[in-house]
Amino acid sequence: MLEIKNLQMSFPVDDIDFKILDNIDISVKKGEFICILGPSGCGKTILLYLIAGFLKQTSGEILFENKPIEKPGPDRMIVFQNYVLLPWRTVSENVEFALENQELDEKEKDKLVSKYLDLVGLTNFKDWNIHKLSGGMQQRVAIARALVVNPDLLLMDEPLSALDPQYRQFLREKIQDIWTKTKKTIIFVTHSVSEAIYLADRIYLLSPRPAKIREIYEVKIKRPRKLTSKECIKIKEKIEHQMYLDFINSNKTEEANNDVEKKILNVRL
Repeated sequence: MLEIKNLQMSFPVDDIDFKILDNIDISVKKGEFICILGPSGCGKTILLYLIAGFLKQTSGEILFENKPIEKPGPDRMIVFQNYVLLPWRTVSENVEFALENQELDEKEKDKLVSKYLDLVGLTNFKDWNIHKLSGGMQQRVAIARALVVNPDLLLMDEPLSALDPQYRQFLREKIQDIWTKTKKTIIFVTHSVSEAIYLADRIYLLSPRPAKIREIYEVKIKRPRKLTSKECIKIKEKIEHQMYLDFINSNKTEEANNDVEKKILNVRL
């Protein structure tokens, strides 16, 4: 379904190419739940925006259904970290917003909105104003809005990061339930190891920036998963150890670069 080959992404900063992603290769099959895991600031969200079509890569290929991604489209919907809801609309009106350019009559739109509000457990709140909802409930509205157009690929950018631990666990289980019921292909960005292990069929671990694929972990643990199980703890320890080594090495590299910059500055002075 999705093939990313030799992906490179850089931004020009003061006449220098600031590299974000370096030689990324990812393959996603229909119906898979994929997690992109990595430290904060490594380029996970940039990768998701490239798949969504919001940005254009510096080089390499991103093929969706064997065609290059040129622009955003309803076949690839994204759930943002900060909800991006319309505060002057109700819950149901926010979900219906995604259908405004669809050739559907009002009855069909209402039916779809009701279906996906039920899926995320918000039927009883359909007429509520957005500002009355908790952060977790607002994120469920955003998920319903993304699903209502029936996308082939659902992209999720750290959708649980702003929630308290209890609601985060609840919504994590809700997302797994939605995936089980809809069989959607999902790419889920997170910096939480536990989250990735709980949800993913496969985890792509990114290194610190410029991000490379450090490791690929196949999570062949039966669902629903218990994070306290021996299998989950084993893979968690393996991933956290690799992330710790990457953190130490990236700090050493940064310190070395700072020393070089100081020496250059002293020579100039």
